[in-house]
Amino acid sequence: MSVKSDIQILSILRNMHFKDFVFFSDISRLKMALGIMPGTENLGGDELILPLVAKGDQQAMKRCIQQYGPVVWSIINRRIHHRLDAEETCQEVFTEVWRKAGSYDSAKSRESTFIGLIARRRSIDWQRKQSRLPQLSTLESSPDIPLASSPPPGANIDRKMIWEALSSLPEQTRELFALHFEKGMTHEEISDHAKIPLGTVKTQLRRGLIKARRLLKDISGKEGPKS
Repeated sequence: MSVKSDIQILSILRNMHFKDFVFFSDISRLKMALGIMPGTENLGGDELILPLVAKGDQQAMKRCIQQYGPVVWSIINRRIHHRLDAEETCQEVFTEVWRKAGSYDSAKSRESTFIGLIARRRSIDWQRKQSRLPQLSTLESSPDIPLASSPPPGANIDRKMIWEALSSLPEQTRELFALHFEKGMTHEEISDHAKIPLGTVKTQLRRGLIKARRLLKDISGKEGPKS
């Protein structure tokens, strides 16, 4: 068997493995990167999480983070373009939610609105603080997870649609996606592993996410909302 055939077989196997990951594994991080929001929450009183958080229920706090984490992360990433700073701000947001959950009034707003306002204020505060500091960032510090202006709603997106979008990306971009989202490698680790310049890794991931979002928007528009 030729070297070319071996490479083709390896490429097919990698693609199959990544497809299995998309269909059968936890892809919450990939969904966040694609801008997919969680489904619409039930506003019934017995479904609310914040009143339980206000009572000090740690399990409720865990549910709160799981349910609203993608929303908070997307809001923060619109203003904070460095991953470590974004993660730190996200932690600060949920710390504030833990402290202020008792002030939430379900008659005035959704839980997502209440938490979203905290996230926006925290990210704006961070941005204002940074504007008073010397600008040291470079093009290399572009967002790890860039956000689309109008991310597709999670209620209309399923795994089949996600794979349809990803399978339309260039093969090398899909391989970078697999290393980043499936293997959990950082940009620097991908660069070392794939022998690709760090700037190229970041650029291809960023462009891939932007294209995948655009494809998802088109696909979800054709499919229509799920019943």
